[in-house]
Amino acid sequence: MRDDSHAGQIIILNGAPRSGKSSIARAIQEEFEGPWINLGVDTYNAMTPKRYLPGIGLRPGGERPDLEELVPFLYAALYESIAIHAGLGLNVVADLGHHDSYSQPLGILGDCARRLEGFPVLFVGIRCPIETIMQRREIVEEGRETLYLRATEDASIPEPVQRWQDEVHRPGLYDMEVDTSVLTALECAEAIRHQLDLGIPEPSAFERLAGQR
Repeated sequence: MRDDSHAGQIIILNGAPRSGKSSIARAIQEEFEGPWINLGVDTYNAMTPKRYLPGIGLRPGGERPDLEELVPFLYAALYESIAIHAGLGLNVVADLGHHDSYSQPLGILGDCARRLEGFPVLFVGIRCPIETIMQRREIVEEGRETLYLRATEDASIPEPVQRWQDEVHRPGLYDMEVDTSVLTALECAEAIRHQLDLGIPEPSAFERLAGQR
């Protein structure tokens, strides 16, 4: 187990698309003391070849089994990078959407947790009611094609959106949770800062997840 008293702090934000993760990550970068490096899904997918996208953003439902063989390696590389940054004393915030709803279980979250053993990791569940998520998906920036599914006359909540809501919080082991339908991104960041001041619970969520096989 790696143990470095000078390691940087790691915050993993886990939630569905449009739940507000990236806004919280930006608030942490802007408001917290010291450098906070964002190694989330958008950052990582920007480095991933287009033909392998959505990469680690592959949504629940086993819809792209052709990509599933690669996804565990992408996550492993990402988390090893998080460990390297933290080992050098840099703080890391990563906004991700972990799930295990592939064509067969891949056990990625437990593997990722084991790669961060010995590091201080705060695992935060980003909750948001699906009605609020659907409202956010309706917003399309002028002149920009949206990548998000929106409601239709036949389905007020598209099935892929519902699958994210159902699967992203399994098994639901977190150190803390925030609800972005009632708190702003800045308020969520402040709640996270308060938890860091109090200390990460023992055993931490990632320590418990690392023990699951």
